[in-house]
Amino acid sequence: MLITIDKSLSDRIWFTADSHFGHANIIKFCNRPFVDIDEMDATLIDNWNKVVRPEHTVFHLGDLTLGDQTMAHHYLTQLNGNIHILANPWHHDKRWINNYPGMYTKHGEIEILPPMGVAEMPYGEGHPHSITLCHYPIAEWDRKHHGAWCLHGHSHGKHKGEGYIFDVGVDNTNFYPINLGGIFDVMFGMGWA
Repeated sequence: MLITIDKSLSDRIWFTADSHFGHANIIKFCNRPFVDIDEMDATLIDNWNKVVRPEHTVFHLGDLTLGDQTMAHHYLTQLNGNIHILANPWHHDKRWINNYPGMYTKHGEIEILPPMGVAEMPYGEGHPHSITLCHYPIAEWDRKHHGAWCLHGHSHGKHKGEGYIFDVGVDNTNFYPINLGGIFDVMFGMGWA
């Protein structure tokens, strides 16, 4: 899978992962600051919709919910944006991802992407800048040694890899999606130029 990203839309392209909607134990496992799943789910939906507009694009890198298709649809229909979800059929999303066809949000059909992909973004001279998208943190990715980025979830802010790698999961982004502009800030903070 190859996606082209337009840097000029950096305030309209969002990344997130590990929502775990409807998953009560994630509050305890990750020490999330919520009393119960109702508060957690309401906060995550509210935070998402505060920053994501209907015409924006969101890449969700997996672990949306432990629930089935009905539960996934319940949450997705409350979220703004054109949502693209990396398939993670071996983990939490396995209960709904294979029954995806015909699932819609309030803004259009959900697009299920392969478990790993590369986004390219024209940037400067020469080859486009490469951004690997994967649910799991990985040690090596396309053009890593040429300054390429890797965005992932799964580790809930605990993975510290080498290179320009960043966990976009909600536990690592103050329970909000992060836009491409925010990713640039993170990478500049890591010394990327």
